[in-house]
Amino acid sequence: MNLVEALAQARGRIASAEAKRLLRHVLAITASEVAAHPERALDESQSSRYAELVQRRAAGEPVAYLVGSREFYGRDFRVTPAVLIPRPETELLIELALTKVSRGGTPRMLDLGAGSGCVAITLALELGCAVTAVDVSVEALAVARDNAARFGARVNLVESDWFAGVEGRFELIVGNPPYVAEGDAHLRDLAFEPMTALACGADGLNAIRRIVADAPRHLTPGGWLLLEHGYDQAAAVAALLAGAGFVAVEQHRDLAGIVRVSGGRMPD
Repeated sequence: MNLVEALAQARGRIASAEAKRLLRHVLAITASEVAAHPERALDESQSSRYAELVQRRAAGEPVAYLVGSREFYGRDFRVTPAVLIPRPETELLIELALTKVSRGGTPRMLDLGAGSGCVAITLALELGCAVTAVDVSVEALAVARDNAARFGARVNLVESDWFAGVEGRFELIVGNPPYVAEGDAHLRDLAFEPMTALACGADGLNAIRRIVADAPRHLTPGGWLLLEHGYDQAAAVAALLAGAGFVAVEQHRDLAGIVRVSGGRMPD
């Protein structure tokens, strides 16, 4: 079986782009090589491995877990089922964070819910400084630690239930906490990802409530808190921030036009 035949069989079960991505992964070749050599034959082992991955994808397993990586902010991060798959909308959190601190300085920054480490590592690399990141999952921290080592990022990873194991104050705190309401129908499409990183409470706001309430004790005067949240939670998050004493509350839309990140500043 050659590349054309393999892709033709796979396209009957999964999306064309996914079929190509899995084939490139199995053969360890680039997209241009697939296009340039459609007559290339797969050996028995490669054919078997490809068929297995196509079957798993057809059953709903995310491509990112099948190939072991996902791009975020121009870098390929290792991912496993222990961590949430990085989403493009979370790049908005990075863009906003970069406007709140000075490049070339040494700001103290904290990332809540490290997961794969994509947010903390990206900030550390973009700003050339150290970042502290916490996660309650030991398995997630292992993935983040591996990513930090591969990229050479200065990230201090701490096992902690939000602020429980955190000391000191920070100029910037960012987070992409779980915010999907328990029982939300969308969770069926996310069944392969860790539920603890997705759902939190009847309205999805339990983690955000805790973070907003505790953050003032961990921010410097003038420090910022930025949080990603759900498409229908903007008003609730803005109210939580104002109620906790944050000023200059901001809300920002992602590329789909959805208010995706809200934040506020501690008074000077």
